[in-house]
Amino acid sequence: RNVYVLLRTNLCVPLLVTCKETRAAIIAVHKNGFTGKDIVATKIAPKSTVYRFIKNFKERGSILVQKASGRPRKSSKRQDRLLKRIQLRDRSATSAELAQEWQQAGVSASARTVRPRLLEDGLVSRRAAKKPLLSKKNIRDRLIFCRKYSEWTAEDWGKVIFSDEAPFRLFGASGKRLVRRRKGERFHQSCVMPTVKHPDTIHVWGCFSSKGVGSLTILPKNTAMNKEWYQNTLQQQLLPTTQQQFGEEQCIFQHDGAPCHKAKVITKWLGDQNVEILGPWPGNSPDLNPIENLWSILKRRVDKQKPTNSDKLQEVIMKEWVAISQGLAQKLIESMPSRIAEVLKKKG
Repeated sequence: RNVYVLLRTNLCVPLLVTCKETRAAIIAVHKNGFTGKDIVATKIAPKSTVYRFIKNFKERGSILVQKASGRPRKSSKRQDRLLKRIQLRDRSATSAELAQEWQQAGVSASARTVRPRLLEDGLVSRRAAKKPLLSKKNIRDRLIFCRKYSEWTAEDWGKVIFSDEAPFRLFGASGKRLVRRRKGERFHQSCVMPTVKHPDTIHVWGCFSSKGVGSLTILPKNTAMNKEWYQNTLQQQLLPTTQQQFGEEQCIFQHDGAPCHKAKVITKWLGDQNVEILGPWPGNSPDLNPIENLWSILKRRVDKQKPTNSDKLQEVIMKEWVAISQGLAQKLIESMPSRIAEVLKKKG
């Protein structure tokens, strides 16, 4: 009876106890002079458990359970650091390739061991991001450009009209598309993006500023933008946009270094029209041109309409272009100071 009283005193809720509480209660009763046989009779725990708790307490003088060693680690900390260096030398190396090289260094481990070791260092496998290849000249030009405009505020950039050309293709090939599907629905009609070998492609030229989108022109089919077409586009599309958005206020025109943009006849024409040019614009710098983000947004909206032929595609492009809000355009323009700062931070 005394054993039961002591156990009930040490166990607040006898029917809902943890192993740690049970262990503490058994040791407390044992300290009061009761034997293992007495405690087993209470059926608080199996006989083997009671005697094991008492034995461990006598050996270590503590009721805490010693953590099991588990399976021995196949690699030392030094060998783990070696694996990390091997991976950082070649970021695209697979787990199997890393395991093979690790084995050559004397570590008997498989690819299955390599992966958790890399995860411990935060090295997670991800799809590589795509970006333009920058030459030393590209990097130098980008730094020169960003240093030149590093002091510009969002208000200064609000006086710039950005421009560019972009291709649009049928059947959702213009941009990325994500779908949510269940297991086994990968090729369900509503979860696939149709493709064709040679989709119809429409090339457009557009411009925009913080005041909203400007003109958008669609080039005739199978026509590339050359200096003649470009001058005509500037005459018919750019000048009306600058007049509409800025009136008599001076604005600045941005275009990249495409061959037709740098043609002497274009440079002369822009000078004759008193059009101030931003730049010189550095090559391979889509991250500096907010119109690239505008194209991406436009392509997603166009793809959602699922145009089925070239005429419908052109119609949807024009409809979605004019639907772009002035607030969105202004938000993109206001991102220019942070773009400039980021390029400078990354040293080109």
